[in-house]
Amino acid sequence: MNETIPRETFAFFKKLEKNNNRDWFNDHKKEFKEIETEVKQVYNQLFEKLSKHDQVDKFKMFRIYRDVRFSKNKLPYKTHFGGSFGRKKPELRGGYYLHIQPNNESFIATGFWEPNKDDLLRIRREFEQDDEEIRTIINNKAFKSVWGEFVGDELKTAPRDFDKEHPAIDLIRKKQYIFTKKYTDKEVLCPDFMDNVNSSFKAIRPFFNYMSDVLTTNLNGESLI
Repeated sequence: MNETIPRETFAFFKKLEKNNNRDWFNDHKKEFKEIETEVKQVYNQLFEKLSKHDQVDKFKMFRIYRDVRFSKNKLPYKTHFGGSFGRKKPELRGGYYLHIQPNNESFIATGFWEPNKDDLLRIRREFEQDDEEIRTIINNKAFKSVWGEFVGDELKTAPRDFDKEHPAIDLIRKKQYIFTKKYTDKEVLCPDFMDNVNSSFKAIRPFFNYMSDVLTTNLNGESLI
């Protein structure tokens, strides 16, 4: 049986949005901890579902407390839950993220948020050499019906040492390779929400298989691990 996000989650965060201060939160901390415990069970169930079709070895549910040291926004608390699921490294790359927030702001995300310098260069060189396989994957009708188009930051022009007229420059200039899918509050509270999230994550596998292969080999296809 599926665990479900408790209805109280959205109500609590809506109240926190209007009372984002330590006094109010401390007065309502018991209520938050009860909700957090239930939501964590949902994240744990998603980890179990993912484990049935992928090798996930890391799960992290982020804390409610915001790090305000270097932020202009000094509000002390987040008004959402977030959790990430990592794949078994070094052979498998990519990750999954589930974000629960009221006012129809919930979403799932997957892909490559902050590829390191070496990985980003390797990806760009692969697309420079041959972009046919990646385009076949991301333009597949079934894949696109779930995940749509890439989102994320990109350069306005070509990266250094790349031709700005290259046919794959639309892919090469990206700094992130992310897909997202949004959910309404009503959808999040449905009993089949976890199944929908899990099947959506399962649909990303052709992309992950390809990118894992790229990031574990050199341009000659020789293994790096």
